[in-house]
Amino acid sequence: MYKIALCDDKPEELDKIEKLLTAYHDRKPQLEYRIKKYGSAKDLLCLLQEEGDMPDLLFLDIFMPEMTGMELAEKLRQSGNYVPVIFLTTSTEYALDAYSVDAIQYLVKPLEQKRFFHVMDFVFQMIWKRQEEQIVIKVVSGIRKLYPDEIVYSETRRNYQILYLKSEECQVRMSSGELYGMLERFPQFERCGRSYIINMNHIISVNKEEIRMDNSSKIYIPRSKIAEFQKLYFTYYFGE
Repeated sequence: MYKIALCDDKPEELDKIEKLLTAYHDRKPQLEYRIKKYGSAKDLLCLLQEEGDMPDLLFLDIFMPEMTGMELAEKLRQSGNYVPVIFLTTSTEYALDAYSVDAIQYLVKPLEQKRFFHVMDFVFQMIWKRQEEQIVIKVVSGIRKLYPDEIVYSETRRNYQILYLKSEECQVRMSSGELYGMLERFPQFERCGRSYIINMNHIISVNKEEIRMDNSSKIYIPRSKIAEFQKLYFTYYFGE
């Protein structure tokens, strides 16, 4: 059962999206989803932060009072949340901004059914692909599902691996080798010495003394390992 959240300050617009989703379900009854409607981006953000019940897909109107849909998407991304977002608006003015928060679609109102159905086909293909890429890992606090690019890097501490995510960290009781065994099918992960597994998508720079990550972390590595890692890094990005 998928969870779809709709957020628009106009009730009639929420009803229109719900009707389109119902019509899409009639066309593809094998897709089961629950729809929740919200009239305020600010209220939706508070609920998501308090309850932690993230939707599988989020429809966001851009122009709303107190907090715009774009501002809500930015806050979600800053917190490390990568829920798929579809923006809804009456103007193409913010189309480029939508891609800065990794929105998957930008739909202009009034919504046309054929276009809406085409977008939904694309969205579910993307959701299924992302689900296949998820890893399920046992952290200290319980079972957790993670998308690979949520992990910035990991560090070995005694019998634990510390996973550094975009906005938090968590402990995994396993060896570095066991963790790398879960991640090595994703080409962005490379080991660096015995202590680190690094997601190269999150690297800002590599120099002779350190690796700088986009969560402001600096990873200091032995001089004997620098040249080897630099080669891996450049091969990943340039295929050389």
